[in-house]
Amino acid sequence: MNKRNQQSCCSARRAIVDKRNYPLEQRCTMNAVKDKQAMVLLQGSRFFMGDAFNEGFLQDGERPVKEVEVSSFYIDPYAVTNKAFDTFIKETNYVTETERYGWSFVFYQFVDIEKVELVAPAHQWWLPVKDAYWYQPEGKGSSIEERMDHPVTHVTWNDAIAYCHWAGKRLPTEAEWEYAARGGLVKKRYPWGDALTPNEKHRCNIWQGSFPTYNATSDGFFGTAPVDTYLPNEYGLYNVAGNVWEWCADWFDAKYDYSEIIDPKGPPVGQMRSMRGGSYLCHHSYCNRYRVASRSSNTPDSSSGNVGFRCVADV
Repeated sequence: MNKRNQQSCCSARRAIVDKRNYPLEQRCTMNAVKDKQAMVLLQGSRFFMGDAFNEGFLQDGERPVKEVEVSSFYIDPYAVTNKAFDTFIKETNYVTETERYGWSFVFYQFVDIEKVELVAPAHQWWLPVKDAYWYQPEGKGSSIEERMDHPVTHVTWNDAIAYCHWAGKRLPTEAEWEYAARGGLVKKRYPWGDALTPNEKHRCNIWQGSFPTYNATSDGFFGTAPVDTYLPNEYGLYNVAGNVWEWCADWFDAKYDYSEIIDPKGPPVGQMRSMRGGSYLCHHSYCNRYRVASRSSNTPDSSSGNVGFRCVADV
């Protein structure tokens, strides 16, 4: 069991800074799937879900390992990109929750506080930056123009659901996500095996150096990377470890106590939504949550510069 500092670099909750509660004002119509041919079809099967190495944080509920069965489904090989999200915005005129709040969390090393305005004091290494949203990831003066093939960030769970409806897709359950991320490997630590850098080759975008002060960027990236960076897993999925956290459909269940073992969907109610995969800020000293069994969560209205999503679709 990981007993080191259990603080997380994952993401900060919006309620820490902003007590306002905005209802989801826009409902996107559920369309037919726009690009199923570009998705990966995964045949249903049973697999071992959870932390087989007893390495996770106790409060994350990665254990016990349980054999779970999922039905066949389609999944996108990549996280949703800025380009795809931009198309969604232009076609629907959707205004994200982050824009309605007027701010989002940005990692402190990406911010020049002399040029941007904060809405509140910093929360650990997270700065609540005014006017930071998906198109301006670091606040005023920043842009995604050179990052169209990077994963979209600063999207809430509710924003991800709106995109899914427009695309005719949905968010994966945690079971579907982990099944897909494992790529057919049984009880392995990462989507490619047990070694973090096999043959001294980086396979994911995480933090190297001393978190949170120095990133050696030996994997090639300080922030997000293009969604097709590094080799895919055996199912053809890219960046299911590191880069950005990916929202899942489930309410977060810290006890990890699914009553169903066939197509489990998590608890019926909750306060936090599950996230999977880790991000470019994960480091073994604080947040070794880039393992395939790793879990995290946040409130559905929270957003930050290291959280995105990928979509699935029913067969």
